[in-house]
Amino acid sequence: MSKKKSSKKSRRAPSVITIVLVVLLALFAPQWLKALGPLLGLDLDFGGSSAPAGQTVRIEFPVERYPKTAAHIRKAIAAGESAVCTIDREGAEKNRQASLRGVPTKKGYDRDEWPMAMCEEGGSGANIAYVPPADNRGAGSWIGNQLDDYADGTRVEFIFR
Repeated sequence: MSKKKSSKKSRRAPSVITIVLVVLLALFAPQWLKALGPLLGLDLDFGGSSAPAGQTVRIEFPVERYPKTAAHIRKAIAAGESAVCTIDREGAEKNRQASLRGVPTKKGYDRDEWPMAMCEEGGSGANIAYVPPADNRGAGSWIGNQLDDYADGTRVEFIFR
């Protein structure tokens, strides 16, 4: 009997180290996992969260977890600020400087801005409120995680219930 060579490429199983690395990256740094997947020889298509061009993504803000930040955002929108954030990560630092210029720090509080600095709509003229750091930073971290997979230019509307 003669053995036929398989025309299919053989794939070796990932090593234990590779599996551990993938799990750690998935838990703590999913954006790195996406970038490193091809280098590790892994096809890691998570389906993405990009919104089709011209559409607005709607995300429900956890009011019960971050009530002070939610109250500030709602008040700012009611006062005429945009309810939509167009993601612009590159402009965030410039927007933050512009929005907080002339607004003094206050011991025991963060200066929260709406629209956020990472929004195209942010910057000079943003609505600023003093918010307890735990509430403000928790909300900022939550928002950052929610928007992580969306590209700059994505329009996001936050919903409050």
